[in-house]
Amino acid sequence: MYAAVTPSPKSLIVDLLSTLPRSAEGAMPVRALVSAGDCFGIAENSIRVALARLCAAGTVARDERGRYRLGERTEATRREVSSWKTRHEDLCDWTERRWTGVLTPPRGPRAPRKQATRRQRALLLLGFRRFDANLYLRPDNLAGGTPRTRERLVALDPTACGDGTLITSLSDLDAETEGRALGLWDGDEAVAAYGFSCRRLASSEKHLEGLPRGEAMVETFLVGGQVLRQIALDPLLPEDIVPARERARLVEAMRRYDRLGRACWAGFLGSFDVPHLRTPADVRVADAPLSMAGLSREASTQSTLVPGART
Repeated sequence: MYAAVTPSPKSLIVDLLSTLPRSAEGAMPVRALVSAGDCFGIAENSIRVALARLCAAGTVARDERGRYRLGERTEATRREVSSWKTRHEDLCDWTERRWTGVLTPPRGPRAPRKQATRRQRALLLLGFRRFDANLYLRPDNLAGGTPRTRERLVALDPTACGDGTLITSLSDLDAETEGRALGLWDGDEAVAAYGFSCRRLASSEKHLEGLPRGEAMVETFLVGGQVLRQIALDPLLPEDIVPARERARLVEAMRRYDRLGRACWAGFLGSFDVPHLRTPADVRVADAPLSMAGLSREASTQSTLVPGART
């Protein structure tokens, strides 16, 4: 029906915990994590080892009841991803054609790899693309403009406020420079990826009918997760580059699929007394997220795996 990579134990744990509310009730017992891992063919020992490492790194925290929740350092990323239903509404007109630029300092040979990965994840989640060696750009069309984008970047990557990174608004680019900037995104590719994902969700909805609960949980986790990654990583480009209606169609299709996924997972999570805000999905918050280009390539190479899908 579909092709998807089984999540790692670390990714599965973080994605499951990211669906929980930020309250005293928003925690999950280890037996629920182990049972979920079993649905994906992940051994209990692998789940427990990954959980111990995530706790040691501060990505996951344990409460007084011995249940687990996400740690504070993951909160900003979780917040960005969990806003998928409404984030496309926070757009402004791009009539002045201003840009937001992030100029990062040169990375030294001994710079920690984790720091570089965190920076790249933050820039990707906010829709930036590399324009030059250390300069990243995006259209300044998000609500709150460059000041708000700066706040979100620092929340995702706190090192950006003290390592010499410059986050500023740019305007009056010459025609050649603006042309190069606009070329950082492929509008036709984005539209094709939206259409592919809509067809994938529709096909999966039909396939879910009559599936055993465990198989339905796995399918909604993997298929829904791929689409949620796409929505979470969407750069929210102006109408000049990508028509907003195609993006809106995908978000609405994912809203319907999310309701189905919640129904598939409700019995399982309820048996462990675990509340959840959305369908557990393979967003891979713990890993470097997929690029939009990667999602588009997937659309072109895997379309034959989804009945009726064409690109």
